[in-house]
Amino acid sequence: MCRLLGYIATHPLAAVDVLGEPAFDTFTSLAALHGDGWGMAWRDGDHHTHTEASPESAARDPRYMELARQPLGSAGFVHLRWATGGLPVVRENTHPFTDGNYAFAHNGNIKPIPKIEALLTSESKAKLRGATDSERYFRFLMQCIEESGSEENGVTRGLHIMMKEFPHASLNALLLTPTTMFAIHINSKAASPPRALSKLYPSEADMPPRHATEYYAMDYRITPDAVHIISSGLQEPGWVSVPPDAAAMIDLATCELTELDLFPIGPGN
Repeated sequence: MCRLLGYIATHPLAAVDVLGEPAFDTFTSLAALHGDGWGMAWRDGDHHTHTEASPESAARDPRYMELARQPLGSAGFVHLRWATGGLPVVRENTHPFTDGNYAFAHNGNIKPIPKIEALLTSESKAKLRGATDSERYFRFLMQCIEESGSEENGVTRGLHIMMKEFPHASLNALLLTPTTMFAIHINSKAASPPRALSKLYPSEADMPPRHATEYYAMDYRITPDAVHIISSGLQEPGWVSVPPDAAAMIDLATCELTELDLFPIGPGN
């Protein structure tokens, strides 16, 4: 259970510039809850994907703000982790998960973990480094891409299977590839974590915006030179809600957005 901020632009951006200083500070303040590590991924001008991550809270790690203020690339994302209960807060479990020029971050809880791992080939299992459901989800999408020979077809097929096998999970995620950012908002049957939140806050009014009822909501905005994606937690004008159970691919070169065909989910998908 985490927070996400993604961007695709026609020129290099600092993560702070995506939201502006005050709003980015508000986003970072969500590390008071999502304080089990942070990670960033970005695509540089030479078309290489870079990542950095730490199991430290973004609110306490000076490296987080150091990177957030640098125009590292024209596409990237920020991830703030709230670890699923029982999963260790260690570097191996910290997003993003990577494979060459692919980087992935997830906001959700998929269980049981052995059921996800059962979807993986022996080659995919050999690449696992941590204990999370999120890393296994990433490995499954990568496996589907490799098997299909197409990012669009592979991600679409992988999501079809995940939606069928884990209908009550949040599959919200950002996947940065050499040419595309995939933004995934699939959670219509997933429950917000009110029990966990109620242990931490005296009332719903004390929680970050929309966390009690729309924890897995995602919003987006399109500007003349960029596309931005963000999870719930900010209350600012100009954002549009991502439709339920939707996914899109955004071209890194043109910022063109194309929706994936997630339905129907029938036998053999």
